[in-house]
Amino acid sequence: MSVVAIHDVAAPAKLNLFLHVVGRRADGYHLLQSLFVLIDWCDTLHFERRSDGRLTRRDLGAALPADDLCLRAARALQSASGTTWGADIIIDKQVPAGAGMGGGSSDAASTLLALNRLWGLDWPLPRLLALGLTLGADVPFFLRGKNAFVEGIGEVLTPLPLPHQWLAVVKPAASLETRAIFDSPLLVRNTEAVILAGFLADVGIKGILQGFGRNDLQPPAESRCDEVAQAARLLEARFGNSRMTGSGSAVFARAGTEARPAATMPPELPAGWVGRMCHSLEQHPLAGWASD
Repeated sequence: MSVVAIHDVAAPAKLNLFLHVVGRRADGYHLLQSLFVLIDWCDTLHFERRSDGRLTRRDLGAALPADDLCLRAARALQSASGTTWGADIIIDKQVPAGAGMGGGSSDAASTLLALNRLWGLDWPLPRLLALGLTLGADVPFFLRGKNAFVEGIGEVLTPLPLPHQWLAVVKPAASLETRAIFDSPLLVRNTEAVILAGFLADVGIKGILQGFGRNDLQPPAESRCDEVAQAARLLEARFGNSRMTGSGSAVFARAGTEARPAATMPPELPAGWVGRMCHSLEQHPLAGWASD
C-alpha cells in the first residue's frame, strides 16, 4: 500500500558544544571544528502527497519566509529524482530562527527524509547527503542523525556517542545574520586544529562535557548584539557557565548529566526572549529512515 501522508515528523535543533574556526578555503568558506549535539527542542512537520506535482507549505505558527529551506529541499529532491509527485507541507515552527540552532537545516533534512518515503523514491542516505549539502552545510549532520565531531565546512562528520546531558537554552529577541558574523574583523580564523584521536585521548568525553574550547564566533556576535552578552551573563550567574551556539544569538549552559538538571531556568526572561531546559538526544528521531 502506497503512503499518502506522513504526520508528526520531528526536526530537532542542535547546539555547538564548541566551535573553532581553524582556517579558510580559497573560495572564502571557513574551515571549522565543532561538536554538534542534538536536543529535544523540535519543529514538527506534516506531509501529504499531491498528484499534481505542486509543492505548498502552510505555517501553523508565525509565517516563515515564502521560500524557506524545507520548500527548497522539496523542490531539489523533486527535480533530482524526476518524480511527478508533489506535497502539501505543514510546519509547526518551534525552534527560533536566527539562533544558531540549525532549525532551517533540520527542517530541510526532515523534509528530504520524509518525502523520500512519501514519494517512494527509496534513495539511500549517501545520495540524500550529497543533495543535502547543496542546501546548507548543516543539513548532512541532521540527515546522518548522530551527535558528531564536525570538520571542513560542516560536511565531514565523525559520530561521537555522548552521555545524556541537560542544557539550558536561551534565545534573545534579536537574531543574527550568519554571514555578518563570519565577515567580522573580530573573528579569529586560525584556532589550532585538533586531531580527533588525540583530542579524545587528551581531553576525553568528560573534558568535552566540562566545557572544552570556546565559540570563536561569540566575540563578533557580542560586538554586534549586546543581548548575546546579556544572555551569557544571565546563564553564567545561574549555572556557572555559558556559551553561544553557532553564529548566535542563542546561548546555552551545561546543566548536568543527572536524571534532573542541577538548576532550573531563570524564572523570568526579558520581553521577547524564549528559553527552555533541554536534554540531549542520543540520535535523531528519524535515524534509519534512509538506508546506508
